[in-house]
Amino acid sequence: MEETCEVVARVVSQKGTCHAGHGIGDEFVIDNKTPAGMCSWAFCTVFPFAMVLRFGSSFPWEDDPDKTTVACPDPTNPVVFELRRIGK
Repeated sequence: MEETCEVVARVVSQKGTCHAGHGIGDEFVIDNKTPAGMCSWAFCTVFPFAMVLRFGSSFPWEDDPDKTTVACPDPTNPVVFELRRIGK
């Protein structure tokens, strides 16, 4: 299956202490490998959502079909990423 677009993950919220050092405004292009500087736990969480966007689908609970929001799995120090499809 051919890839149709790029997906960028941007940190939109960060509470507590992110041990990977992520902060609001950090951006990562999501591909098949963990981006340099991105926490592997966060990558494992956002990856399936990014692939949905990357291959042209969307989430029924989102108003904008080109984005979704996903939180890292650390419940005490959550980092929230907005995933956005670019170049559709």
